[in-house]
Amino acid sequence: MTLTTTLLAIAAGGAIGGALRMLLAEAVQRRTKSPFPFGTLMVNASGALAIGLLAGVAGPAPWAPHWLFLITGILGSYTTVSAFSLQTLVLARTGRMDLALLNIGLSLGLCLGLVGLGFWLAGRLWGL
Repeated sequence: MTLTTTLLAIAAGGAIGGALRMLLAEAVQRRTKSPFPFGTLMVNASGALAIGLLAGVAGPAPWAPHWLFLITGILGSYTTVSAFSLQTLVLARTGRMDLALLNIGLSLGLCLGLVGLGFWLAGRLWGL
């Protein structure tokens, strides 16, 4: 696969991941009606599980072209660590340090745990 083809695959995956991120985050946030960024948390948590599963299945070659489309393209665009960072800062700057710290703790703990769960599930489901 050429560099151009690889970049196009990543860009196509990025378009898909970005659209999915917006749809899920907005849907969750509308339903919660809370100042806490539950939509972003849901996207980061589900992205952590998905990237753990895919990386577990990919094994030692997670950077092959089809994995770049899925992991770098779709999931790289889908997960929203930059949005998490901005929302946490805004919560802290607006006097909601309690929610800012809750967002940090839940996002890091939940996402790290779900990446591990994804690897474990990949091993159990596909014998990897």
